[in-house]
Amino acid sequence: MVELQKKYIAGKRRFGSINWIGFYSLYMKETLRFLTVFGQTVVGPIGTSILFLLVISLAIGESRSDVLGVKYIEFLAPGLIAMQVIQQSFSHSSSSLLMGKIMQNIIDIIGAPLSSSEVTIAVILASVTRALFIAVISIVVFSTFIEISINNFLIFLIYLFLSAFILGAAGFIAGLWADKFDHMATVTNFIIVPLSFLSGTFYSIDKLPSYLSNLSFYNPFFHMIDGFRYSFIGNLDGSIKFGIIYLSILAFILWFISFYLYKKGYKIKS
Repeated sequence: MVELQKKYIAGKRRFGSINWIGFYSLYMKETLRFLTVFGQTVVGPIGTSILFLLVISLAIGESRSDVLGVKYIEFLAPGLIAMQVIQQSFSHSSSSLLMGKIMQNIIDIIGAPLSSSEVTIAVILASVTRALFIAVISIVVFSTFIEISINNFLIFLIYLFLSAFILGAAGFIAGLWADKFDHMATVTNFIIVPLSFLSGTFYSIDKLPSYLSNLSFYNPFFHMIDGFRYSFIGNLDGSIKFGIIYLSILAFILWFISFYLYKKGYKIKS
């Protein structure tokens, strides 16, 4: 008994500064969670994007003028992919936390030998992985019937990562806050979906009145979509440098909030 007490001290980590095995296990658990229902979590959002693309294409025909130097359909496709990246990243982390609370199995994570930073980053990176699956498969599917290709892979990866990370962190916070699915539906339907729709997915902000155009420039959703689209068409409404700096700062702030709330046990510890 004496030897055991000396070997195992309460509150002392025995995995070094980072529990890589635990971190990877949680990340894989979260990744397999969405892969298990691949049709719902990946195929469904891609199908929605295809329907948007087809309906809008049929509605406007060939009459729509070029936007940012490319055909409207080529302008629209990257925006639809970015929209699904945003929405599904939020959905993944928020549903993970909320379902864990409702099903009362979140105690498995709370009791695991994982720090708050390891838990938050693992869940958020799983959201990024889901976003990557959706983006890559969407590009492959879209390329079969329209001209779409990535012209700048570095910008593509940067904006995909930042967008998914930000919404993954926001979803983590929302998942901690929500007590039932109605709460989550309110956030999704009245904040996430409207902002993703009204941030340049279907149009260039150059067409907006000057005051709305200036306001959009400080909307993070606009920079997510605008920068992501730039990696495909090579043109944009905003600024790549400003967008990357702005989104990087926002990503850190939202991650820190999610880390702090989880560490304090906000709505998960009595």
